[in-house]
Amino acid sequence: MTQQTKRSRMMMFTLLAVILLSATIFFAAIFMIESPGGIADRRLSEAVGMNEDFLKIPIGKTPEAAVEQFRGGSSSPYVIHQEPVDEGMLLFKTSTRQESTNLQVEYVRNTWLGWKWVWGGGFSNSEASDKPSAVHYMSLPELKGVSTPFPMLFGYVFDPSIVRITVETMKDGSNEAKQIKVGPDEHLWFVLLPSSADMPYEIKGYDESGEQIASKMIDDPNDSGIFDLGTTASSAP
Repeated sequence: MTQQTKRSRMMMFTLLAVILLSATIFFAAIFMIESPGGIADRRLSEAVGMNEDFLKIPIGKTPEAAVEQFRGGSSSPYVIHQEPVDEGMLLFKTSTRQESTNLQVEYVRNTWLGWKWVWGGGFSNSEASDKPSAVHYMSLPELKGVSTPFPMLFGYVFDPSIVRITVETMKDGSNEAKQIKVGPDEHLWFVLLPSSADMPYEIKGYDESGEQIASKMIDDPNDSGIFDLGTTASSAP
């Protein structure tokens, strides 16, 4: 074996050792960050004011499994829509067992270890009339220090005359909502706002001719409620 061959083999073994060491360090770091009770969970816990009793969020094989493992028996069973977003997925869920109009959104992140629940929220509106209000809505604010697709607004449209919804902010202008048909006279709507969006928000509904026929101004980042066609209405209790 020549000296040059020995040198080449030594360089190859050294390179393989560096690659294996780098991979080991990388996956060890991922485990420290993403495992239940790891750095990511501590960061989320601190963001919501849990500075001593840190969350231990399990890892799921699918987005639905991640939510179910975190929420347990309280998780709404019926997924009506999944929306891919940066780094993960939004799950829109409802429960058919409640005598109310309800909607839950969950954000799960796709990690190297699997799917991991990050944040979510929902509403449940009961109305005296059998006919639901034209628009149901909820606002989910940005979570400081944690990467999420929020702020966002979401809800239902029950009035077929509303074919388009926008959310306007003073700084960022008009943001078009996406609508998904989820029932005979029922559309899910949602809009992801830029992180620069400041309160107040104005939700506007338009008919086929482009005329504004409904609106609601909100100045609470955690607001939820209902409103009908015409003038601005107050938030639901």
